[in-house]
Amino acid sequence: MIRTLPTAAALALLALAAPAAAQDATGAWTFVAGAATDNRSKAASKSDGDAFVWGEAEWESASGLLYAGPSFETIKSSGSELEVALNAGVRPEFAGFDLDLNVKHKWQIDADPGADADAWEFTADVKRSIGPASGRIRLQYSPDSTGATEAWTWAEARLGWDFTDKLYASAAVGRREQDNNIDYTGYDVGLNYALTRNLEAELRWYGTDADVPGEQYADSLVAGLSLAF
Repeated sequence: MIRTLPTAAALALLALAAPAAAQDATGAWTFVAGAATDNRSKAASKSDGDAFVWGEAEWESASGLLYAGPSFETIKSSGSELEVALNAGVRPEFAGFDLDLNVKHKWQIDADPGADADAWEFTADVKRSIGPASGRIRLQYSPDSTGATEAWTWAEARLGWDFTDKLYASAAVGRREQDNNIDYTGYDVGLNYALTRNLEAELRWYGTDADVPGEQYADSLVAGLSLAF
């Protein structure tokens, strides 16, 4: 049953998008690339505390409802140093809230022989902005993650504040429950600053309550830059 979930979720997403797709075939591509001192996802490091680079290309329909595209990021996991992914989703509005429903399939390139090197990941975001304040609830699920980890869920609440049109602050707390791995609570707080129209800097502190040796769950202050074009 659990193995059918990726196909079922993908079909449900396509069904939701289909009514608009015929009238919304045109769109535009955007590209973003960046680097940071650590690759943090769900408050944990994917690069063992080392610096990383990443990039993504996204096609978005003319209405902004549909989107899809590939991405890559450098990692350190199961012998792999590169993860690539394809994702697709919809961004509808409902009762004053912005929704983002996403399906992603990712692969770890040149992973150790026999390693579980690919995974499906499903994300649902609910967002709302009122003046300079913003909030987001995120729910994520994978039926079988990469490496030894099996099914997991991540639930996160994030609050943000626009101090100016260039300076933005946010803080988040989330909980990850994992089969065949540890459960933990993660949190982060930081600032984003638009240096130019296309270049953004970020400084963010991450922490977890996981009492595990090594850099994966250790507290970390992370600095990064991203360039959109």
